[in-house]
Amino acid sequence: MKWVAAKIIFDHENTQLATDLIADVFYGLGLQGVEIEDKDLEPEEAWGEGARTEPLQHAVIGFFPDTPQTIHRLNELEKKIRSLERTFGIRCRKECRQMDEEDWAESWKAFFWPQRITSRITVKPTWREYEAKADEIVLEIDPGMAFGTGTHPTTALCVILIERYLTAGASFLDIGTGSGILMIAAARLGAGRLVGIDNDEIALGVADENLRLNHVSQSCFELKTGNLADGIDGQFDLIVANILSEAILKLLGTIGRHMSPKSVLICSGIYKDNGGDVLKKMQQQGLTVLEERHEDGWVAIASSGSNLSGNTYHF
Repeated sequence: MKWVAAKIIFDHENTQLATDLIADVFYGLGLQGVEIEDKDLEPEEAWGEGARTEPLQHAVIGFFPDTPQTIHRLNELEKKIRSLERTFGIRCRKECRQMDEEDWAESWKAFFWPQRITSRITVKPTWREYEAKADEIVLEIDPGMAFGTGTHPTTALCVILIERYLTAGASFLDIGTGSGILMIAAARLGAGRLVGIDNDEIALGVADENLRLNHVSQSCFELKTGNLADGIDGQFDLIVANILSEAILKLLGTIGRHMSPKSVLICSGIYKDNGGDVLKKMQQQGLTVLEERHEDGWVAIASSGSNLSGNTYHF
């Protein structure tokens, strides 16, 4: 597959506001992550010398799969960017280039550094050096061609909630496995049985490699190809779905069959404007909302099956 990298170079007195507004445009077009170029960013001390090449301008970059629909999405991007110019006075310039899938995957590596997610969990790319503290849990990740470095807010929010709600020996289901980062986090936090499902076989291959890299026993995990929770049997103590809001709404119609009254469901990948729809659907399904967490315009919601009656659920 080929990809189109759409780069919006901008100039505005409020850099953070402009960055957020442009990123929101990309998210509104269905992207789960963007690349930020900030010419004013200071490298962190732990990165070492040569950690980054300083950009010459501020920019936000989104990557679109090159399909027949791409030209329509790029036209929509152009319209929305011009609207930002008129409304907020952001001066923008768009550049596009086609990329091979391997180049797309490699392009993320330059911006992926060890990042502390919680007080004791750090995500580290395999190609970076990092000196961990004695009590620190380090998750080694090579995302390859799969989405999920752990540094995107949707993934980081999941890790935070997994740490909060996972109990030792718990069974864990990861819907939309990607690179396997959430399964690895669950394993390192003491989960027993681990099951991951994704509709992308390439992603599952990456997840398998990352699980082994982090010394997760093959007897403890299972990876399945499928859509949402199709083909999954049984109930799980903790279920995580880091997918788009539209998919979450569909998933909520049947997820009750995999939950007991003590189960916890964590949903992430929810853009802020869609949070209300997800909450409403959860309540309709008999789920009890435990908490919401917000970061950079994204929402993660933890709910329990405490009000579920047997295995009933609504379509």
